[in-house]
Parts: sequence; structure tokens; C-alpha cells
Amino acid sequence: MSGDGFDPVSFLERAVPVASNDDVEAMRDLLVETLDSHGADPTVDDAGNTIASKGASEPETHLVLNTHIDTVSPHIPYEREDGVIHGRGSCDAKGPLAALLAAFFAADPAPDARVTLAITPDEELLSTGAAALDVDGDMYIVGEPTGLDVCTAAKGRFEGTVTLGGVAAHAAEPASGANAIDALEPVLRAIRSFDDGRDAHPDLGAATLTPTMVDGGENSNQVPAACRLVVDRRSVPPETADGFRTSLAETLRSVVADDVDVDFELTERPTPFLEAFATDPDHELVTTLADASRGAGGRGDVRPFTAATEASYFSPAPVVVFGPGVLADDEGAVAHADREYVLTDDVRTAAKALVDAVDHLVA
Repeated sequence: MSGDGFDPVSFLERAVPVASNDDVEAMRDLLVETLDSHGADPTVDDAGNTIASKGASEPETHLVLNTHIDTVSPHIPYEREDGVIHGRGSCDAKGPLAALLAAFFAADPAPDARVTLAITPDEELLSTGAAALDVDGDMYIVGEPTGLDVCTAAKGRFEGTVTLGGVAAHAAEPASGANAIDALEPVLRAIRSFDDGRDAHPDLGAATLTPTMVDGGENSNQVPAACRLVVDRRSVPPETADGFRTSLAETLRSVVADDVDVDFELTERPTPFLEAFATDPDHELVTTLADASRGAGGRGDVRPFTAATEASYFSPAPVVVFGPGVLADDEGAVAHADREYVLTDDVRTAAKALVDAVDHLVA
């Protein structure tokens, strides 16, 4: 329980039963009500972000606490047993939200410091909230299930489609056409070797490029004039989405026969892709939170995060990912799974760690 009487587990017991997979309005109402009841005076912007701040209006140090209130489908009902809360959002990311709220309510910034709580509504889909967020922080803590470790880096995720254009012809006379499906052979070879010779990131390892969906051809007795291949890219710094698109397009053009058109475009979306990010593990934000996690009873290990996250929108400012719960355990998936859960002890430990770290960072 934080100094102002806020109990993160009690909040979580109220939050997990609120479905926020299709619509976040009810969950946002609960969040705003909770902030109001603790005198935080929250606002909701045009993108649906819930924002509350305390401290200097023109700070020398501005720490932003961020996570999201939306969850994936389907909604999994709330269940409670001794020491465990089950249900959709319990670890991703209402458990981290509960811990961040405890830290925000307990924060007492120095005269030249500011703490902002910024909660987004659309992390699981298109990140429309985070893309519109304008809080100008110097440091960011993003709540996600990390097992109480401090995560300083994550791979980005891009998606795009390779389009091959040939010339249709009768299958009895294949030489009279240009077979777009045949052109997949050099394309797949190029994809498998695309990262050969590229240095792995010291924390995140090697980037990956994976073909995930393919379709082509119109009739079983016709040389196909078109073929499309979707690829999934998990990037590492310093690669950007635009840089990847240009590089892959040039590579594929160099290996595909001249009689077949080749094009590669990233999937259209209204918000930027989640790019890779990496924060210096020796930064004060990292060391302070890691020490606080260990002091509160967590491991406090410093490591990469294994999923894409809106933390990338806040880089290159120092940003870390931290929270109670895990993406997966020894039995399999936890976050996004039917068995999603969080340990109440971990929620309280995360809250204590965040209270202590925020106090140190903005004192």
C-alpha cells in the first residue's frame, strides 16, 4: 500500500473484471475515477490517452510512467485464489498499471522535477494513443510483464509484402510467359541470406526476417502472373523501417530475373511501426530501478524485452520496460493466453520498487 493509502492489488481486483479488449471506455472510466479520488486531476486527450502530472511546469527532470489499458481478445473472466489473480489483463498490462499508479500517487517531486502518468488506449493494435502522445519526458518507465527485471532494449517489428509480377501463359507453353511463382525461389534464398555478414546487437542478438504468408496464381493450368509473399521483420538498432524497406527492395531486385517485376512495400498503417530501441544499461534510470527492484525483493536483472513495445516511441530518450508478471512461464504462454495471471506478491514488489525508484529519480 502506498503512502496515500492506495493498494495496487485492490485496484487490480477491480480492474481485471473490466473487459477492455473491444472497447477501453469502461476501463478508462475506472482509471479516471481512481485518479480523481486521489486528487490527481487527470485529463483525456483526443487520442484517448489518460494523463496526469505533478511537479514543476517547466522541469529540469521529467519522468514519464506509461503503460496501456487495452487488452487482446477474447476477454478472460477474473478469478481470484490465494496469491494469484487470473484473467485478461492481469499481467498485460493492468498489473503493471497498478504498480505504476502506486508510484505516481506516492511521488513527491522536487521543485525542479515533474512526474507524468500517461496511459494509452491502443497498444495491442495500432498504438494510436502512443503515436499521438506528446509529454516530452527526459526518462520513461513503460509497464509490461518483465518478471521484475529491468528491460533496456527490444527488437522492432515490421511487416511488408513482396509482390512479383510475371506474364500469364498456357501451362503447356511455359516459356511463352514469365512465372511469378518460379521467382519465389531466388526471393526465398535472398530472404534466408539477407542478414549474412550483419553484426548481431550486443543485447538483442541478430535480426530475423521470416516469410509468413504466400499466395499466387489464378488457374491450375496457367503460368501465374502474380505472387505475393508477406514477411515479418524483427529488427535491431540502428535499423529503421524505411531503411529495411529500401535495403530489402534493392536486394530482391538484384536476384529476380529481369522478366519478372518485383516490389516490396511495408504494410500500410496509420501509425509508425514499433522500431527497435536500446538504452544504455549504465544510465541512472536503469541502475536506479534495478537496485530498487532488488531492494524490494525482485531479481532486478537487466536484460532485453522479448516482445515489441510502445517503449520504442519514446526512444532515443532513456526508456526501460518493467513490471510484475511474465510473458511466459515453464508451462507456456501467460500473457495473451487463456491462463493469464499475475502473482499478487509480484504486484506489491513492483509497486514498492517503483515507489522507491521514482522517489530517487525525481527527488
